[in-house]
Amino acid sequence: MNTLHKQEKVGHSKQAWVVTLTASLFFFYEFIQMNFFNTINTELREAFQLDAVDIGHLFSMYFYANALCIFPVGNLLDRFSTKKMLLFAVTICTVGTLIFTISTHYSQAAFGRFLVGMGASFCFLSCIRIASRWFPPQRMAFVTGIVVTMAMLGGLMAQTPFALVTHYFGDWRMTMYLNTLLGVVILIAVFLVVEDRPPNSHHEAATEHNHLKELGVWRCVKLAALNPQNWLGGLYTSFMNLPVFILGGLWGILYLTQAHHLTAAQASYATTIFFVGVIVGSPLFGYVSDHIERRVLPMVFGAIASLLVVTVLMYVPNLSLPSVIALFFLIGLTTSSQVLSYPTIAELNPLYLTSTAVSIDSVCIMISGFVVPPLFGWLMEGSGIQRVVDGVAIYDAHDFNRAMLIIPAAFVISLILTLFIRETNCRSQA
Repeated sequence: MNTLHKQEKVGHSKQAWVVTLTASLFFFYEFIQMNFFNTINTELREAFQLDAVDIGHLFSMYFYANALCIFPVGNLLDRFSTKKMLLFAVTICTVGTLIFTISTHYSQAAFGRFLVGMGASFCFLSCIRIASRWFPPQRMAFVTGIVVTMAMLGGLMAQTPFALVTHYFGDWRMTMYLNTLLGVVILIAVFLVVEDRPPNSHHEAATEHNHLKELGVWRCVKLAALNPQNWLGGLYTSFMNLPVFILGGLWGILYLTQAHHLTAAQASYATTIFFVGVIVGSPLFGYVSDHIERRVLPMVFGAIASLLVVTVLMYVPNLSLPSVIALFFLIGLTTSSQVLSYPTIAELNPLYLTSTAVSIDSVCIMISGFVVPPLFGWLMEGSGIQRVVDGVAIYDAHDFNRAMLIIPAAFVISLILTLFIRETNCRSQA
């Protein structure tokens, strides 16, 4: 009997990884959508005649939708089939990507981008909801790191690979058609593979359902929203995540060409390596946190190390290409400490409120996503003395250096926030 039990456990463990990684393919896809602006920034500004503030707003349509939807989505995922919600979200995102691809006016592109953001509001929460049902709590930091790694692989694909495909076709729209097709493939994979829960977990499902039914929607929202630890964790993640939006998603390549005098190709190598750093750092921080049974200490280390690395990038002159690439890798690596806020929040809330509680974390990230890019663009436009070539503004190193001050300021705030986040010792406190 013991041998049979072990075989079943191993089988369920394998299935847990297959199900979780397949669900994470949507997270991978969403990060392509979030970050491809960095690669075709100039082409988009030319196609729609946009300045730095306008492109920031178009980029942020994704986050406007995400911030509006993500909190109700958390409630939906706690109460309804995660697989069905995931299929709906992938469909909405793929349709939005197609609309963006064929758009000829700014308003059409913005609508497509908004739909993509609506679908994206489901992706991370659904992955965490599924993982929390298939894996024990003591493995959640590492599993979360792997889920985030899948996302960062998408961010990586949106850099040099996206640029190479666009260069091959000579048209960013052809690359976006392939991007849309990828969404269809992922939709089919989710339909065929993902399951809400492990086999023989009907009793657990019934218990969660009864808890949620007794509490009601607004009581669940209130429990999650009035827990200050959820907001502290969310703010930490949102500030540590800013380099993903700024350097990986929108301005990284142009920043490196103007402030560090790299070619566009060299700059794309650095932004690609940034995502490699996150890919390495996310499971690494998760593993270390689980191993030492601490959440807050690695978060403190990540904030301090990130501040030191970005200071070197911004203020050490005449950096070589290998140095810039190494610094981008380190920024990606050290900011990966943000993944620890998710298991921390999960451990500070009842299991049946996991999605609702973690949605607060995601709300904070998405609010920063629609506030910071336009703010960065406004700071870039600050001097008001940009050259205009073919209707597109050209920015210099001074413009970028002024706007980049947002990043070290965010890391300082993150460090302060860790003083108030409660240590869980990797155990449920609810």
